[in-house]
Amino acid sequence: MTRIFLVNRTRENAEKLATDFGTPVEVVDFGDLPDAMASAQLLVNTTSLGMRGQPPLTLDLTPLPPHAIVSDIVYVPLETSLVKAAKTRGLRAVSGIGMLLHQAVPGFERWFGKKPRVTAELRGLVEADILAAA
Repeated sequence: MTRIFLVNRTRENAEKLATDFGTPVEVVDFGDLPDAMASAQLLVNTTSLGMRGQPPLTLDLTPLPPHAIVSDIVYVPLETSLVKAAKTRGLRAVSGIGMLLHQAVPGFERWFGKKPRVTAELRGLVEADILAAA
């Protein structure tokens, strides 16, 4: 059975978020994150920490098993300190650019009546634009 851990710096906020899930979620105190990470297959940062203008997300990824995947929804910068740390550790890492592009599809379709395809070319154009703005 897959276990989903939800961690927030404030337990009360984590418990509120947990009620929105349609599947059982285990709320973990922030201080207990390393123990939860020890059995994790996927670690996802869904905060703005690490985004340009925000404080960095500083997590020790040492407890993660070597097969774990690290995903960061932050897309500016294209490679966050969390993604860099995961790669340095030899873990598979996913940046937030894919999330940005794929969540834009339904909105674009509603506004313009045409469903865009997320392609390597589109991704490259958006990445170049983000880099140019840096």
